[in-house]
Amino acid sequence: MKLLFKLLRDIKQSAGQFLSFVLVVAVGAFFYTGLAALSNNLGTYTEAYFKEYNLSDLNIYYSQLTQKEIAELSKVEGIRKLEGRYTFDATESFDGYRAALKIHSIPENNEINRLAMTKGSLPSTKDGIVLDSSYAKEHHYSVGDKIIIRVNNKELALIISGLGENVEHAKKNETQDHKNYGIAYVGEEAIPEIAGSFFFNELLVDAKEGYDTGQIGKSLEAQSKGLPYLGQESKERSFSYSRLMATLHNNRLMSKVIPLVLFLIEAIILFLAMSRIIDSQRNQIGIMKALGIKNNSIMLHYMGYPVLIGIVGALLGYVISVAVFVPLISVSNARSYSLPGIQFALSIDLILPPVIVSSLFGMLACYLSGRNLLKERAAQAMRPKPSKSMKAIFIERIPGLWSRIPFDYKLILRNIFLNKKKVLASSVGVMVSTVLLITAFGTQASLQKVAGQFEQVYTYDLKVDFKSGETLDEITLPAGVKSHHVLSAMPIELKNENQTTEKASLLVTEKDNNLIHFYDEKDNPLYLDHNGVLVPKSYADHYGIAKGDTVQIAFTGSGMDNKVVEMKVLNISTQYSSPSFYITPEYLTSFGLRYKPTSLLVETDPSADQAGIRSYFEQDHRVDAIYDKADLRKEARYILQQNSFVFIMFIICSVILSFGAIYTISSIIIYERNRELATLKVLGYYKNKINRLIFFENIMITTLAVLAALPVCGYVYKMVVEALSSTHQQIPDQLNILIVLVSALVAFALTLLANLPLRHKVNRINMIESLKGLE
Repeated sequence: MKLLFKLLRDIKQSAGQFLSFVLVVAVGAFFYTGLAALSNNLGTYTEAYFKEYNLSDLNIYYSQLTQKEIAELSKVEGIRKLEGRYTFDATESFDGYRAALKIHSIPENNEINRLAMTKGSLPSTKDGIVLDSSYAKEHHYSVGDKIIIRVNNKELALIISGLGENVEHAKKNETQDHKNYGIAYVGEEAIPEIAGSFFFNELLVDAKEGYDTGQIGKSLEAQSKGLPYLGQESKERSFSYSRLMATLHNNRLMSKVIPLVLFLIEAIILFLAMSRIIDSQRNQIGIMKALGIKNNSIMLHYMGYPVLIGIVGALLGYVISVAVFVPLISVSNARSYSLPGIQFALSIDLILPPVIVSSLFGMLACYLSGRNLLKERAAQAMRPKPSKSMKAIFIERIPGLWSRIPFDYKLILRNIFLNKKKVLASSVGVMVSTVLLITAFGTQASLQKVAGQFEQVYTYDLKVDFKSGETLDEITLPAGVKSHHVLSAMPIELKNENQTTEKASLLVTEKDNNLIHFYDEKDNPLYLDHNGVLVPKSYADHYGIAKGDTVQIAFTGSGMDNKVVEMKVLNISTQYSSPSFYITPEYLTSFGLRYKPTSLLVETDPSADQAGIRSYFEQDHRVDAIYDKADLRKEARYILQQNSFVFIMFIICSVILSFGAIYTISSIIIYERNRELATLKVLGYYKNKINRLIFFENIMITTLAVLAALPVCGYVYKMVVEALSSTHQQIPDQLNILIVLVSALVAFALTLLANLPLRHKVNRINMIESLKGLE
């Protein structure tokens, strides 16, 4: 019990040091609990959400399909249920703009892609409609309101019977724009009025468990001969599902990489600091041994310090995460996806990893530092370590230099060279903090580079996507179009040497397409050619693909029969977001495959009416979606908004960790040098002069640490970038001299700030007690 009181007294006497330790642990706990909660909650929710509302395994598209034909197709092996529906596009006019609506009919006895109703009910009449709740909220709609939509050049008045969300549209578009794009559902009774007769144009497939959806898709395609078959899309290829899975993958990476980096740095700081604390309390350990306290009890007493730090720090990080991180990720997730009822909560067991990591490393430091000291006799331990013999340092041997150095600086230099191991340990703590700062600023710069690439790569004014099955052979362009190019997107699989496959997208466009630009990792321009494929760097890094290699690509799209071809790698292209493979139509046809463009890229004259050109394409019934430069800028801002808070928090936590490390180490240095500083006071040194000596010594230690961090920071930053990168996203290496200089300046600024509260410790030194205490 007395040792417990001593522990509490030690904490009270060095409250600032204890608080800095707690903050160091709290930073790691904050990030770990927050990111783990994001990854765990989102993963668990989506799995249950997809299962409960039965997300379709395949969507098959036709021009027209009857219920009788669906009954025949349902006989294909592996199908649990087929449901037909009618899908069409509509628009709704508002003051100054028009919103696009994707509208589906609700199948009778609907079991696949069921609606999660938030208000109201499903439509019971032909003039009823269910709106997605986010679109309704954006336009201030409620149940019972009347809306007027335009379909096939005629207006329909519908009554909102309910609001809800659907599992197939968890993400509508890249920027989750609820103002200009919405989803709606009508009853089957409305199909004849909209389409002119009763038929379906889309088939939802629910596969039996254990069956290959790819094989089912091929069987359905084969059975659809004689039917107006247009194409198909698997669940994995659908926009919403693929984006959600990519987000889950990236969240899992971040929840492991960033906390791991913070835990490692936290462990290094605790290890170094606890070692110094044990050494500085040599006298007290000798007194405890003299009083008959067993070595095991003394060791456990000091081990209790890091355990207490771990518990308090983890609890503090947990509480801050609940108050700050959880609300932030809730807002961020709501802006990214439409997931009704999702809640982010922290499990109490998430506290354990930070407690265990900090406690283990602190206890290890206590054991390694204290085991030799505890072997000494009490009388020997109570005496200070014999003073080291001081040899002339190398600066003294330079003729004429030492005599010109002021006495204050001679004291600093001699102290540094006399305690080289302690200075080195202090430098390591500051060095890892500096490396963390450089990594944090570097990752933020990388994020800005990702967002900035959109307008650099895509220079078209409009991108017009056409519906599946539509041909672009005869395109009539409006006045004001300066140039145009066509583009085809094809689903593929990259086959590897170990027989595994990776889903990807292949874009086919003309060699002279000057509306899409390609760059290598040094931002040098690349160009398409008729004899090879441009491979995204994210895939090349993951699978070790280099220029000149040959890659196997399987075409998994409709009518491709999963054909496998070998393509020569023309070059490696940097594509930070949504990476795709690129080839020319000539290279595609050389494999006996047909080129069918699906999109049109348009460059307008500077003086042309772009709104009028966009309106021209909107009136074309073949058009599925239209994007312009404003959408590109919006997507870039969206990427920054969605990810900035994590990396800003990373920077803030890095600053806190660095401050905690510098303050803790400086505080221990003052404690160890109480006798020396008291001697300086006796010799007539003023407090300000002593503070200045300590400050300059810390600045020199920080300088050594920053210089030592320079060769290490590039390696650590590269590790973090590689860990956060995947085939779905490439994190660019943006580490440069400016980031290093800014990080070094922040490290020096933190050293200055850490010295301000330390002035009080110097002022509190009792000269008589410090000088006579050993006697």
